[in-house]
Amino acid sequence: MIYTVECLCVVNKTQEMTDDKNQYINTYSIFSKEPQKLQEILENYEVINWKQILQIQGCQESLGEGIRRAAFLKSVKVKYDDALLLITKDILKFTVSNNTKLESWGETGHPEEEYGSGDPNFKFSQLDISHSGLVNDSWKLGQNEKSLLYIQRCIQTQPAYCLLGSEGHPVTWAILQPTSEMGIAYTLDGYRRRGILKQLVAHYLKFLRQKNMPFYLSVVKENEAALRSVMQFGFFEASCGWHQWTCYPQTSSLTG
Repeated sequence: MIYTVECLCVVNKTQEMTDDKNQYINTYSIFSKEPQKLQEILENYEVINWKQILQIQGCQESLGEGIRRAAFLKSVKVKYDDALLLITKDILKFTVSNNTKLESWGETGHPEEEYGSGDPNFKFSQLDISHSGLVNDSWKLGQNEKSLLYIQRCIQTQPAYCLLGSEGHPVTWAILQPTSEMGIAYTLDGYRRRGILKQLVAHYLKFLRQKNMPFYLSVVKENEAALRSVMQFGFFEASCGWHQWTCYPQTSSLTG
């Protein structure tokens, strides 16, 4: 984590950012009180490893100009994506304390130990590393070797929660990503329209609140069905939005 007077940049653990081509893991979250000075900060501080394919995320669209200018000077191509940022009242009141377990999933106590599904056909459980292939194959933003490694990391370090069917295999799941974004949620064909993902999310959110863990969602504007669904859980649209800049070095073998 890197601080300046004007800017806060949260970086994944550098020892995990060893693959220059893995944009899922090479992720930065940036907030700036003075976005107009961001270019200068990115140029003069060794904050960003511009030799990697990477993602920069934030809740300020105004960061884009500084990111693009700094990237241009580094011969880096930038792809911009945006979505609605959905939060609950919890995040507005959130404070970090000794009870906050952001990187200690193995120590927190798990939801299946505290809640029952209420349906004998399904059992709440933690996702296992052996489930990572199934999760990756169903993730529209993944389905490749790099995303598989990212999902494995999430399952090992973050709350990754599912419902097991009668045969003991996951039928619906959701994962809290290192940025505190809830996502990678999916329900297998044959189990949809039965309300099991809704049941899963309700218990999942209760668990995160009890453990004082922050969370949010991003949903593309066109996905009206997802918006209606998540708003049932008290999520509402933040005015700032969710923004991501994916950066591709143009003068290296990474894009060859």
